Amino acid sequence: MSHTLLLVGCGNMGFAMLRGWLREDPMPSAYVVEPVDALRDRAAAAGAVAVSHLGDLPHDLAPDVVFVAVKPKLVETVLAGCAEFAAPGATFVSVAAGVTTASMAQRLPAGSSIVRCMPNTPAAIGEGMMVLYACDDVSAAAKTLVASLLTTSGVVAWIDDEAQMDAVTAISGSGPAYVFHFIEALTEAAVSLGLPAETAALLAKQTVRGAGRLAMEADVDPTTLRRQVTSPGGTTAAALNVFMSDERTGKLVAEATRAARDRSIELGKSN
Repeated sequence: MSHTLLLVGCGNMGFAMLRGWLREDPMPSAYVVEPVDALRDRAAAAGAVAVSHLGDLPHDLAPDVVFVAVKPKLVETVLAGCAEFAAPGATFVSVAAGVTTASMAQRLPAGSSIVRCMPNTPAAIGEGMMVLYACDDVSAAAKTLVASLLTTSGVVAWIDDEAQMDAVTAISGSGPAYVFHFIEALTEAAVSLGLPAETAALLAKQTVRGAGRLAMEADVDPTTLRRQVTSPGGTTAAALNVFMSDERTGKLVAEATRAARDRSIELGKSN
């Protein structure tokens, strides 16, 4: 990694990205700005140059990419403090939910290279879903660099319409919580059927883990996989008759994700 990176904010998502970069290259030029002592110490221990404030960075620093991983309400303030990096050609990447590229551009010089990213929490183990949108001023080389950096935290996909970010938030941004809730429910159901709690939790987690991996790696789609495991009149069919009766699961998921999408739109208007 021959590029210089600046990460502002090193909480859970920021640190997940930093660890991804360090997995690829243990000696990158990575700088971190993090005011919280424990988080800053963690970043330094991982191999970054970590400081408390933007003003503590080297005066001649010229990062290729500035990653902004702070709470949405702080993004504009951070960008204003980083605006000087636009002149040398930095690309600015925000992972803050609901903060549009238009609002980011208001704090940066005209023509700045801006990318918006919606990650999710499995990035902490390198299995995230990282969805990106780039403004027109982002060069092909910059897009390639940003994608290569975020690939260290998971799978990267680009969208051409920023308005789709609200749907992305509802599906992959919030999606891990839906899966975690299903694991909770499956575990509780296993206990109610007489299995010990520890065994119930293991069965639920490994079943979801294995099914997800199979869905990603199989040569057929999830519908085909479902049919393959469902013998007519068997146990799986009995359960699916409950899940799929009157399309109840599909309707519930659609209702839930619409609620998440609508809330994302509301939050975007307030940021």
